[in-house]
Amino acid sequence: MSAASSTGSSEAQETPEVREAREAEDDRGTPAERAPGRFGAAVDRYAPALGAYAVVKATGLTVFLLLLSHTEDFLKKDPGRGGGARPWDVLGTWDGIWYQRIAENGYDPQLIPVHGYPLATFYENSAAFFPLYPWLMRLVGAVTGLGPYGSGIVVSVLASFVAAAGIFAIADRIGGFRAGVTAAVIWGLFPGSGVEWAVYSDSLFVALSAWACYCVMTHRWLAAGVLALVAGLNRPTAAALIAAVSISALVALVRRTDGVARPLTAMLITPWGLLGYVAWVGWRMGDWTGYFKLQRGAWNRYFDWGASTASSTLDTVTGHWTFWQSNPAPDLIAVGLLIALPGLLVLLLRLRPPLVLVLYTLLTIVLALSSNQIYGNISRYLLPAFPLFIGLAVALRRLRPSTLGGLIAMPAVAAGWYAGYALFELGIP
Repeated sequence: MSAASSTGSSEAQETPEVREAREAEDDRGTPAERAPGRFGAAVDRYAPALGAYAVVKATGLTVFLLLLSHTEDFLKKDPGRGGGARPWDVLGTWDGIWYQRIAENGYDPQLIPVHGYPLATFYENSAAFFPLYPWLMRLVGAVTGLGPYGSGIVVSVLASFVAAAGIFAIADRIGGFRAGVTAAVIWGLFPGSGVEWAVYSDSLFVALSAWACYCVMTHRWLAAGVLALVAGLNRPTAAALIAAVSISALVALVRRTDGVARPLTAMLITPWGLLGYVAWVGWRMGDWTGYFKLQRGAWNRYFDWGASTASSTLDTVTGHWTFWQSNPAPDLIAVGLLIALPGLLVLLLRLRPPLVLVLYTLLTIVLALSSNQIYGNISRYLLPAFPLFIGLAVALRRLRPSTLGGLIAMPAVAAGWYAGYALFELGIP
């Protein structure tokens, strides 16, 4: 039998899964085709994804700034609430103001009662915001001489590229190179992605989460545990990542797939960033539940088993804009995202992804939808659920690059409105 006929016979017997894996490997190219050396190989591997991500983000940001310049509504608003002297100042408003204050002045955790407001029992306090992001802002400011705003933008932009690289690495491992690039681009286009290049901690959190999940997938348990621990210093929703890494480590421990010491160590260290900060705030306030009292009493954020999400969804689809912090444009975007959410989950789960991705995604969704929060911010609260983009990216990978580029072109432009202007100017991110 000739070599050609032998190859044809083996390909004819391939299962769809094997064929997809082979095609995915073909997408990556052969080692000889990659740039020589470790750094060159890394550049060769990540440059297309990061370049594509940069293009869609720059396009959306340009449209966002053009819309701001067109309306000039930001000139009429408070600098901390979607306003400023220049269009780009809007990127440092809302939560960004708090992070800048922390970077400049640090914390002074207090529970100060407020009277006369039906939804508030305490004054707002910076202790509600976790410390990792403002710490990095202060570090960048000390090194570069930039102020808090500039330092915050630098940290967010750099972290967004680290996050895009992590999303690419995971999607590449599951669905091949083209799926990896597409997943990174989708993250840059997702509703809520306007905060990725703003003075917000979201990009940093996704960067830590993506690489923690990647480390679990590649059995780097100590690195995964450390990343989860650090993520716990960045956002309270790190609880989803901590649980996903810990349960995955427990499964590996029970199955003895990676020995005992490394998975056990990962399990033991993951929660201490989150627990440590919440405990420190409680200690400084003289009340061990102080952090949670602050979140509920000052920001009206608390776990309600999804009651507010369900009620706000019904009010939005029936045109009743009377619920707390209702904002029609971002609220309708949130409804559209909720409609798409089951489909995105199906696309992900049909790939049979690693346990850590399933747990992290489901827990992130539960935390986002089961709490009383600003309804229009669902797009931002689901932004960390990056595995949702992987199933869609795998489904799109069979399209020709030109077709895929045409499909992405309009969302890249529109993102300046739905992920930027609608979030910052028509809502409260």
